[in-house]
Amino acid sequence: QVQLVESGGGLVQAGGSLGLSCGASGQISSIYSQGWFRQAPGKEREFVASMRLLDNRTYYSDSVKGRFTISRNSANHTLFLRMGSLKPEDSAVYYCASRIWSTMTFDYWGQGTQVTVSS
Repeated sequence: QVQLVESGGGLVQAGGSLGLSCGASGQISSIYSQGWFRQAPGKEREFVASMRLLDNRTYYSDSVKGRFTISRNSANHTLFLRMGSLKPEDSAVYYCASRIWSTMTFDYWGQGTQVTVSS
């Protein structure tokens, strides 16, 4: 089992920046990669960014590439998402998730944190 807790959401003006954090606990060794997803009202949950733990390789969706940065503090198992040049369409509930080695699927999810970008 892996427990994930996000923090750092809030309200920001368009063009601004915001950072999210995700603390992980439990069976950390079972984690293959960690990622961020988001879901806006009336839309499906979509991938934002992820990091593979064995080599810190990062992946981004085209919609956030160049504006968002995913990083991780391996010492305290915390995942970060630095969001810049924010747009109103970035408004959503952001979720942290962990993909585990045994299933290679994102089996563990945080509770989500709201990000609202005003125009």
